[in-house]
Amino acid sequence: MAANEPSRYLARSLPRAIAPSTRAQGPGCRRYASDQASTKASVLSDLELDGSLKATVTPVDAAKSFDPIAKARSRRAQLPRSRYQFRSPKYDRGPLHPHRPPPPSDPSSRLFVPGPFSLPRVGQTYESTVASDILTLCYVHNPPGFQPPPKAPRLRSWDDSSPYHKNRPLRGPRGGDVLRLLRKPITFNNIPKLDRITIHSYVKGAADNSSWLHVAGMAIQAISNVRVQTYKAKTSVPAWGISPGRDTVAVKAELRGEDMEHFFGKLVDVLMPRLKDWPGVKGTSGDSSGNITFGLGPEQVALFPEIEVNYDMYPPKMIPGCHITVHTTATTDKDARLLLSAMGIPFYGKIVD
Repeated sequence: MAANEPSRYLARSLPRAIAPSTRAQGPGCRRYASDQASTKASVLSDLELDGSLKATVTPVDAAKSFDPIAKARSRRAQLPRSRYQFRSPKYDRGPLHPHRPPPPSDPSSRLFVPGPFSLPRVGQTYESTVASDILTLCYVHNPPGFQPPPKAPRLRSWDDSSPYHKNRPLRGPRGGDVLRLLRKPITFNNIPKLDRITIHSYVKGAADNSSWLHVAGMAIQAISNVRVQTYKAKTSVPAWGISPGRDTVAVKAELRGEDMEHFFGKLVDVLMPRLKDWPGVKGTSGDSSGNITFGLGPEQVALFPEIEVNYDMYPPKMIPGCHITVHTTATTDKDARLLLSAMGIPFYGKIVD
């Protein structure tokens, strides 16, 4: 009797619809069962075998005739772009704008450049040795709570001694009107590094014969692995018969990324050790913004491996000289010179900071 007490109270607490039935299940419970259950089960099994879920074998002819690329090319007009397709915004309108372009490292970005596909020695040397050495040499320790002394404004104001001074823009610094770039303290996130390399060649013989320009373009393109761009003269040179806007007399190649690192390593490791009686790059070279320029003569350009191995392809008198500008992220020539010295370029003469 005590064993049935919990079940009785449980049946009272549950609703009638789900309360367990105490009525005995007799043999009459099969009164509504169908005698054709087994027959229907067999029919359903037959239907499932021939249903849409069954794996069908595609005919070989149909598979070979399916060519989506040929079908797309055969269309007279392109299909409209999907409204749900992601289109990268062309301009970045600020951090609060709802639609911003992805970073350049994202494949959907307009500025995405695939790579790198190799690991140049110049990049390895910079990451493993040069960057840490420059950070150590340029480190300036400021104790906690240090406040640098305030600096005078770079632009001078007018003394209002004349009525014409009113609403005038501020004057430049004393000694000149050129404002140099400010040098920020070098930390782990602004260590100077190579940005790009520009190779420029001015061919004065191109005014008389275009073959000079063609040979110069082939030579610069061979040593840089970059397609060159041609430029017309901006000033006239009567002695050479050059008129501005008429004669194409210059070629230029701009190297970035892997091409820049390969060219820089070839320049430092292969070409410069072979230059005879070459003291190095002048210490006065630079534009006060961290960019160093030096020149190579025709005899020195001919020592590049790409030209030397195919020397017969270039007429010796048409091999051009060139100016090489190494653009760095440094803001002063002193930091740029420190970077290039660590990378293997020698400097000589008076150093101008």
